[in-house]
Amino acid sequence: MHTPSGTSLPVVPAALAPVLPSRYEVPGHRHHRAGPHGPLEPPAPGAGIRLTSEALPGLETMAPVDEDSVWLHDALLGPHSADIVRYLGLARSTGGPVLDLGSGAGRLAVPFARHGFAVEAVDRDGPALERLGNWARRIGPQVAGLIVTTRADLTELRLGSDYRLALLAGAMVSAVPPQARPRLLREIASHLGAGGALALDYTAHLLPGLVAEPQRTWAFQVPRFDGIDEWVVARQDFDLRTMSERITYYTARTGKLSTERVVLTTDKWIVDGEHLAAELHSAGLHIEGRRRHRIDERTESVLLVCRTDD
Repeated sequence: MHTPSGTSLPVVPAALAPVLPSRYEVPGHRHHRAGPHGPLEPPAPGAGIRLTSEALPGLETMAPVDEDSVWLHDALLGPHSADIVRYLGLARSTGGPVLDLGSGAGRLAVPFARHGFAVEAVDRDGPALERLGNWARRIGPQVAGLIVTTRADLTELRLGSDYRLALLAGAMVSAVPPQARPRLLREIASHLGAGGALALDYTAHLLPGLVAEPQRTWAFQVPRFDGIDEWVVARQDFDLRTMSERITYYTARTGKLSTERVVLTTDKWIVDGEHLAAELHSAGLHIEGRRRHRIDERTESVLLVCRTDD
């Protein structure tokens, strides 16, 4: 889920990585976009910048804007690829068909089809679904024939089939507005067959940590294999009043002759575990299993497996 907040900035001479956000300036503009957190201002150079090559908590739901941003998308989801194994294991116990909500370009849908599961992949991004279809067809007709793609926004989802397993993976639940989440969960629950399950994961932020550090900045290099050197500074801005989060990605892509700078944003919601549990219960689902993974001293990843109450 993403909203582009700017276009490529003027070409400048290649600079040493990482390129800090203060270097991103558009003549005549102090910010690219205003949002729920107020004007968008890059942080000061070096202020609280965390250099890391490991999991980037909370940054995993960005979808690619164009072909060049696919590398960043893959880098953000890379640390979470182990969830495919867990979700496949669950699918083997529930059976198919599988509903992949917020599927993107098929990170889960295509591996599931390769393992013989029928999958409906739902996403609002048409180009992502097109890439998913191309990937499946390259593997072969047997895989492509098991995947159905549906372009839809999760806030307006209307399902026409029943499923044994529904997935909200990659912290996709945090991209659904809180006021739309109860209806989405009810819609999913009403289309789960007997013995079916809903599996979802989200990033849990400890409240004292958000109060102490409402802005966090991460710098990391994007692994690329096309001759482009790409560094990203990602800034998280948390708003406890609205329980929302904005992530701004300041990207510098350096080739042999020039450097391109792009600014992207994604808006998300801070998920409260107790509220989510109550919404699941109201939708007719109970939490059968909960798996926690500590990311740092104030953040953890939570995976929930839910079953219908019947």
